[in-house]
Amino acid sequence: MKGFIDFIRKGNLVALAVAFVIGAAFVALVASFTTNFISPLLGIFGTQSLDAYSFCIGTCGTVTDPATGAITYSGAYFGWGAFLTALIGFLITAAVLYFFVVKPYERLEERLKKNKDEDVAPTDVDLLTEIRDALVARNDTPG
Repeated sequence: MKGFIDFIRKGNLVALAVAFVIGAAFVALVASFTTNFISPLLGIFGTQSLDAYSFCIGTCGTVTDPATGAITYSGAYFGWGAFLTALIGFLITAAVLYFFVVKPYERLEERLKKNKDEDVAPTDVDLLTEIRDALVARNDTPG
């Protein structure tokens, strides 16, 4: 049990849980943005909701079960508008993550790497070479 508690206490697990919750909230936000802003803008050219776009192969029709209220489709129903809405939501999510998370992280890593390369201490060989050169220079001067 102690090993499990130590595992739970690790910062990585907590950070992962927080990231998951924030990610779920962000997906809901993007879905709402797509449904409430993007779809109506695209709806100027057609219907107000992309979900209405579909086609059916075979006998197209719906059957409503009076007992449960469930709607079933006869034939092969393809709701490509709903897929297009989900695709737009995915692309918005990917773009936001790329431009606001990945790119700034890459820039930060690059900046930290440059600073790390500049702060490299001289090696023993470099120090000994400097001492040798200083001694040689001192012996060459008269007096």
